[in-house]
Amino acid sequence: MYQDVINTAKDKMQKTASVFQGELRSLRAGRANPQLLDRITVDYYGTQTPLTQMGNISSPEPRMLIISLWDQKAIPLVEKAIQKSDLGLNPSNDGKIIRLIIPELNEERRKELSKLVRKGAEEAKVAIRAIRRDAMEHFKKLEKDSSITEDDRIKAEKKMQEATDAAIKNIDEMAAQKEKEIMEV
Repeated sequence: MYQDVINTAKDKMQKTASVFQGELRSLRAGRANPQLLDRITVDYYGTQTPLTQMGNISSPEPRMLIISLWDQKAIPLVEKAIQKSDLGLNPSNDGKIIRLIIPELNEERRKELSKLVRKGAEEAKVAIRAIRRDAMEHFKKLEKDSSITEDDRIKAEKKMQEATDAAIKNIDEMAAQKEKEIMEV
């Protein structure tokens, strides 16, 4: 009975880790990566449309992204959306494609990005701990309702703590990997 609660909590922790991983992908680490633009939406004929659905994004060189739009008339809209984003990139176009040159990160920006990574990791860990707390409360409720014994509750809490520790370790490893990538010159 308590195993269902643990499995549900593990799924939620996995989703939290996936969200954090997605946030990390969208952080610019000095290399051109088409996933940088995943969060950008463009006001396209009155609808907020993800940039990734408006054309192809490729990285022909380590420091350049090229966006080939299916609708050439949308180029100014896409440029405006990129400029308004928090990426700090300046698009240029030749009438057919948009080029984004990814500048070298200076030391100050690297430290700033590292702080963002740590902040995101902490938020993910807080979310994981909240999931654990909810599961622990559920175990106590099951014990109070006589659905499980005290020994079962203690066993369930131990398993839940192990799952929490594993999820937090995973978050820490992802954050450390991204920080290393950011600080690489």
